[in-house]
Amino acid sequence: MTERDTASPGQQSSASDMPRMIAISSGKGGVGKSTVTANIAVALAQSGLRVGIVDADIYGPSIPGMLGIVSGGKPQMSPNGKVTPSEGHGVKVMSMAMLSDDDAPAILRGPMVTKYLQMFVGQVDWGTLDLLLLDLPPGTGDIQLTLAQAFPLSGAVVVSTPQDVSLKIARRGLRMMEQVKVPILGVIENMSGFTCPTCGTVTHIFHDGGGEAIARELGVAFLGKVPLDPGVVDSGDAGTPLVKSAPESPASEAYRSIAAALAGVSTAAGIATPFAWTLGDDSGKPAAAPDAARDGTPDRLLSLDHDAAGLVLGWADGQVQRLGVRDVRLACRCAKCRDEVTGKPLLDPQTVPLDIKVTRIWSVGNYALGFAFSDGHDTGIYTFKQLHTMQGTEVEDV
Repeated sequence: MTERDTASPGQQSSASDMPRMIAISSGKGGVGKSTVTANIAVALAQSGLRVGIVDADIYGPSIPGMLGIVSGGKPQMSPNGKVTPSEGHGVKVMSMAMLSDDDAPAILRGPMVTKYLQMFVGQVDWGTLDLLLLDLPPGTGDIQLTLAQAFPLSGAVVVSTPQDVSLKIARRGLRMMEQVKVPILGVIENMSGFTCPTCGTVTHIFHDGGGEAIARELGVAFLGKVPLDPGVVDSGDAGTPLVKSAPESPASEAYRSIAAALAGVSTAAGIATPFAWTLGDDSGKPAAAPDAARDGTPDRLLSLDHDAAGLVLGWADGQVQRLGVRDVRLACRCAKCRDEVTGKPLLDPQTVPLDIKVTRIWSVGNYALGFAFSDGHDTGIYTFKQLHTMQGTEVEDV
């Protein structure tokens, strides 16, 4: 995967304001991912949690219809100037479908899609939430990378059907999330089998056991199988998810089981994100992770500081590292500083002042940092892995 310079150095909400965010993804379309998302969200709400959904499929939004929310019209604004989300069956929702007419296409280029996604998460008056589910479009493109870079995702769930082609593409989605350091919470096998309502015979239309096999192969949790149920279609069209319209059905039981697993998810602690630290007045400096987070993981950042000699980074493997600011500037891999095809450096070291300073530092999802320097450069993304392997001065552990 190629790093894209899409992370913004703009202001972000503090980590304490952000709920746990879980991305529901799929490698390909047509696997029932949005249906799974809607039913899991309602099951979580029924269990007493405060839940929201961001319908991140800008071009093909479907969550509002599944939850009985009327699309279109001008959104309401809260007193603090944020968009007020709609609500259906106890779940708060923000979607492109709520900003346009039902049959109006979203004709948008990449930068506008990015702006809408950031608005859907950061400029919506969600109130206090326990969980925010992000219903992603299929694939591993701009939308997935934007969300992974802009927000500290607690984890991702991959939805697949049992047939081989779906599982192969799902594997790519899993690998993409791993590369941007989003924890994989597990795999859901949707449409796993059809139970005859008359005789009870189970027919595995799309094969059997593929989701469980791929989870085992990749070393991630298998969250469960959701059987085919004709009621899923009727309930979705009626705006009442199956977990409410047919709570005793096998599919509803599967949704509740998956929801219970996700409700108890906890992720390994790292440096408090998101953050945007202005070094001039020290505003926005991130809080360090607790000492208990030292689990030996080599490229999980636990602390970040700055002194006259450079940047000081503490890692979960116990290493505390000091990097010179000029060294960090010269190591930039953005398109302005390094050829994206050949990897050849484009930055002339003679143009970088010896006394260059860092003016701002911000988080890029769970896996990287962005830096603004006193020479005006601010487009590079430095992954934790890259920073951890840079040659610096080892600092005595404190």
